[in-house]
Amino acid sequence: MCLSVPAKIAKILPNEMALVFIDGVNLEISIALLDELDVGDFVLVHVGYALAKIDPAEAKRTLELLQELGAAKECRS
Repeated sequence: MCLSVPAKIAKILPNEMALVFIDGVNLEISIALLDELDVGDFVLVHVGYALAKIDPAEAKRTLELLQELGAAKECRS
């Protein structure tokens, strides 16, 4: 299954890279596919690349849904 997840840009790095924050984890990703990103923006991340800029409300809803899915999986285990 392929899944992109929302991430908040914490720092813009050289060479079209950025440090992002995903639910408690910092990760260095490429932002080469997008223009005009700033610290605090939310992007969808897939296999180390930012694919799209999304609004903060959409990012929050998606992260909450992913957390619910994780909690449901733990209940079944």
